[in-house]
Amino acid sequence: MAEARSAWGIDIGQAGLKAMKLRLEDEGKVRAVAFDYIPHPKILSQPDAIPDELIRQAVDTFVGRNKVGRDLIGISVPGQTSLTKFIKLPPVEPARVADIVKYEAKQQIPFDLKDVIWDYQAIGGGVEESGFMLDAEVGLFAMKRDLVYAAMQPLTAHKLEIELVQVAPLALYNYLSYDVLGFRLEDGATPPDAEDYYILLDMGADNTTLMVSNGRNIWIRNVPIGGNHFTRALTREMKLTFAKAEHLKCNATRAPDPKAVFQAMRPVFNDYVTEIQRSIGYFGSVNRTAKIKQVIGVGNGFRMAGLQKFLQQNLQYDVIKLEDFRGVTGDSVLSDPLFIDNAMTFAVPYGLALQTLKQTRIHTTLLPPEVVRQRIIRRKKPWAVGMAAGLLLTMGLGTFASARVLNSVSEDRWKPGHDAVTALSGKVSSNKSAYDAQVATHTANIAKIDELTAPLQKRELWMEVIKAVNECLPRVEGNDNDETDVTLRKQLHIESFVQKKLADVGEWHTALSGDEQLKEMFSEADREKPPTGKGYIVTLTGHHFFNNEEMARERYREIGRNFVNNTLVSNLRQWKLGGSTGDKGVPIGQMGISHPIMVYSKDFDNHLYDPDARLTAKSGMGGPGGSPYSGMEAGMEMSPPTSNYESGSPYSPGGESSYAGGGSPYPGGPGGGVAKKNLGPLEGAIDEKTSRAQYITRTDFVVQFVWVPIPEADRKPFPEGQEPAADGGSESTN
Repeated sequence: MAEARSAWGIDIGQAGLKAMKLRLEDEGKVRAVAFDYIPHPKILSQPDAIPDELIRQAVDTFVGRNKVGRDLIGISVPGQTSLTKFIKLPPVEPARVADIVKYEAKQQIPFDLKDVIWDYQAIGGGVEESGFMLDAEVGLFAMKRDLVYAAMQPLTAHKLEIELVQVAPLALYNYLSYDVLGFRLEDGATPPDAEDYYILLDMGADNTTLMVSNGRNIWIRNVPIGGNHFTRALTREMKLTFAKAEHLKCNATRAPDPKAVFQAMRPVFNDYVTEIQRSIGYFGSVNRTAKIKQVIGVGNGFRMAGLQKFLQQNLQYDVIKLEDFRGVTGDSVLSDPLFIDNAMTFAVPYGLALQTLKQTRIHTTLLPPEVVRQRIIRRKKPWAVGMAAGLLLTMGLGTFASARVLNSVSEDRWKPGHDAVTALSGKVSSNKSAYDAQVATHTANIAKIDELTAPLQKRELWMEVIKAVNECLPRVEGNDNDETDVTLRKQLHIESFVQKKLADVGEWHTALSGDEQLKEMFSEADREKPPTGKGYIVTLTGHHFFNNEEMARERYREIGRNFVNNTLVSNLRQWKLGGSTGDKGVPIGQMGISHPIMVYSKDFDNHLYDPDARLTAKSGMGGPGGSPYSGMEAGMEMSPPTSNYESGSPYSPGGESSYAGGGSPYPGGPGGGVAKKNLGPLEGAIDEKTSRAQYITRTDFVVQFVWVPIPEADRKPFPEGQEPAADGGSESTN
């Protein structure tokens, strides 16, 4: 009888390490045989926490008190740091599905595929008719290579071999499919397409994973609100330290004044349920026949008092908490008080262990391919050594026998064989010449194909430009996210991104230099050396509110139009952002961006700003400060790279001074002034006792720059005239 297989599912989160060991026994039954729960001394996102050290200590503790041995290991990576896309494929031949998915991966993943580990799997649909797959849907999952290795490092440092690296939302799907819906592989390859859908809410420290599925189809979204947001609300409202606020949140019902605690957290409760409702509404708009049957809460964040009841009242769905696992046996684990008390945190480890034992429909993994190859080679080495030894022995015996026979015959006996070898060699040489001729023809065809696919390369360059502009924008990160005064938020709002193609970009520089005021806005080097060649004039239109009154009196050089110059314009003048050699950093001047200038700026006093009336911008995989695949700033609109201005010139200064706010330096740009108190229907509608609306200063701006595309292969590591000297420094070549 074959030895029973065992697998660990390990999830290292912000609050601690959770691990669960399952064993596959006879007749396909799964048994829980061990578990471990190791909380961190501090939450990893606390300001004074050192995440790498805390994770290392947790893994050391796990390895020290558990016998892993030859057990299989599956680990999770956070959903918010990975890319998850579900793609409907066009009608395609089954043999070409992999090629189509690879093409889609190049379009969807905003990084070089060499820097990314990705995998895909057919999810639903896929009816084959007349040799074509119709309505096929695939799930595309990707993550940056360095982040995958960082997640593996704490375990590989103990020489543990990892069998599976999976994104946490898919581990949740494994739990739902196997334990809640009762789907088993022996029942069929694909679950039925049911109308009833379940929602899993996995509340972590900083984010909540929302996963919707009926067992066959999957829909995932990351909600950027977690348990720490409730803690921060308590630190602000009740003037507590983070540690005391965290303790008070976990013990709210036993606090001296529970009502005050819940009142302090109520705005976060409202924001949380609003995000959940918005996500469910969007899901319903694209899946009109779907019916939500139940909401299941997992994760220790869901243990917060009042959260379950609040969601049930506002969502109007049945909301339950994960309390037990019905798909496995093993009373020693399932009845343990520590396991029962923390059962909601084990959904992800449970799903990981199930997939590692190959008991789930999902088979994708983000384990690096090179690690898999090395492991296969190492496992085959003993067989290879044995085969080589046998081959050498056989050859030795054959050589010895041939030598004895050769001594008993003359050379004439072998002449026909030599002649046959000579004839064969001539034929091989002739065939090689013909092959080389075909290779040359093939190479020429490849060159023609590259010319025909140039537009695809152009699309990739435009995506790189948009990414570069996004990186040049100031970011609101960390504790700055808690800043409630909008006049202190260092944030630019980009409203439009348009471009104009010119045969000679120097015309734009000449036109702007004709206006002395605009000419002074160029850097000294850009004034003296205009751009040349065929390229694009890119225009960014936007606004900001970073105009605090106290700063206006004391640090006026940091606000208004100076804030735009000191951040966006200054960054656009860099050769690289965040690095200087190799592949590090984001290319700016290196990719052909130059001569940035603010061609328009105007402050509007008495701008009515009401934070309670603002709409949250839609987000895909995250947003500023979130996923590495985050998009541009909220509210940004981008025209296709082939668009042009509808009228006028992108560099005409306008009737009056464009920089002062009189005319417009580009078609459709801001015109003269704006009436200070032209509030329309809002005039007099503000209740000063309850509203948080206020009149603040809004700065509108227009920034233009030149982009003469430079393909990646032609880019220089240093600006012209700043090449490194022989002694390791740098010297000017001018």
